[in-house]
Amino acid sequence: MDSIKRIADNRKARHDYFIEEELEAGIELFGTEVKSIRAGACNLRDAFCAVKDGELFAHNVHISPYEHGNIHNRDPLRPKRLLLHRREIEKLRRSAERDGYTIIPLNIYLKGPRVKITVALARGKKLYDKRESEKEREVKRDMDRVKRDQHV
Repeated sequence: MDSIKRIADNRKARHDYFIEEELEAGIELFGTEVKSIRAGACNLRDAFCAVKDGELFAHNVHISPYEHGNIHNRDPLRPKRLLLHRREIEKLRRSAERDGYTIIPLNIYLKGPRVKITVALARGKKLYDKRESEKEREVKRDMDRVKRDQHV
């Protein structure tokens, strides 16, 4: 089985969105970008995906230029094409056209020798939803602390 090594997570996404559906996609990269990702120089903050001409592109995925690269380094914020089946892209496009839904990248990881990205169909949270999620997380943390203290 292929080993999976996480490179970057979009932790803000789970705070700002309800995740409805997740898909694994390949990502079209150049050699120096792959080397930079293997070095961990990748950031998904403020990243989003959009369908254009039947293809899915990830925007604002920052892959730092490879430090040992040369003229072949690419623009760090260039749109990167994601590799999915046509029917999956069409399904995401139709779903994203609904009010309040968007397509966001959740994480980038290495699966064996290949770079993969997890994209999600997500619905934006309102401010009160974020407060409620924070409150649930605090209650769970307090309950875990009480359990831990009782067993010690």
